[in-house]
Amino acid sequence: FSRTEIVRFGWCDFAGIMFFPRYFELANDTVEAWFGQALGVTYGRLHGELGWSVPTVRFDADFKAPSRVDDRLTFDLSVEKLGGASCTLKLTVSCEGQLRFLGRQVIVLTDRDALKPRPWPDDLRARITPFIEEPA
Repeated sequence: FSRTEIVRFGWCDFAGIMFFPRYFELANDTVEAWFGQALGVTYGRLHGELGWSVPTVRFDADFKAPSRVDDRLTFDLSVEKLGGASCTLKLTVSCEGQLRFLGRQVIVLTDRDALKPRPWPDDLRARITPFIEEPA
């Protein structure tokens, strides 16, 4: 799954580079877009009607190069591993072919109110499967 964002002036710190916490917000935006656009389940429906949640239980990040105002960032999301209730996502952010950020995020499908893991339903698992990376 891929999407783009243009770095805005308000996202940058005094040094003129994108403030690092913004990557985590944009990573969350990318996961939300992936659910809604590629998996067919918006966060509104996921958290509301279905009564589920997908909290992050782990996030590893490597900042490879700075991003600046007006940079066009490409966010590429793939699945490294799909477990019973968990899903390990890989997010690469690049600008004109230069790697800027690499993140690995583990989300877990849970019951929204109890926050207890629940297995991925077969239909949702089937929609996630095409995004699983082939081993290198």
